[in-house]
Amino acid sequence: MIEYLDTYDENGNYIGKEPRDYVHQNAIWHKTVHCWLYDEMGNIYFQIRHDSGTFYTTASGHVKAGETLQEAFGREIKEEIGITLDYENAELVEVVPFKMDKVKKDGSLFRDRAFANVFVYQLKDQNSKFHFDEKEVDGLVRMQAKDVLKLLQEENGTITGTMIKEQNGDIIHNQQNITINNFLINDGETGIGKYGKILEAVMEKSFL
Repeated sequence: MIEYLDTYDENGNYIGKEPRDYVHQNAIWHKTVHCWLYDEMGNIYFQIRHDSGTFYTTASGHVKAGETLQEAFGREIKEEIGITLDYENAELVEVVPFKMDKVKKDGSLFRDRAFANVFVYQLKDQNSKFHFDEKEVDGLVRMQAKDVLKLLQEENGTITGTMIKEQNGDIIHNQQNITINNFLINDGETGIGKYGKILEAVMEKSFL
């Protein structure tokens, strides 16, 4: 089944819709959602990527043609970490234009032009029954946002996080020491530049 994306010009004006592959082959602007969960204790939840083992957004992905941003938020959370949320309560923090060109393993050129819509949502139950998409996600790691912010600012040191993984249908929690090398940070990026604003937003919204 072909997945279609709504397409835009570089100023965010709607153009129409095109197949996802065509969009990335031709560097056409589209929308994505970056979904972040946090709790009232100031914890933020990073996804553990299956392909690299590094930490990234709680969930993320494309906004499909005809979808609202909040609908995309709810769908990506459900698909990647297996819980159903009242997605209308997701709060938009910022919209970040993103450009990247890279050569894929098959030699083809992947050209990404996305308006990344960054949302936060307060998770009420720390013991939610997660179910991870094993093709994309190895689990979650729960960390204090203030600790992550300090780590990324100093680019040195170690903090403690709780690894949340699925094992034989059960959710297992384990403590682990974490360094800046655990985070997904692309060439040309800094950890604080990539994650700083969302960490500050979570700290403002939490009851620390």
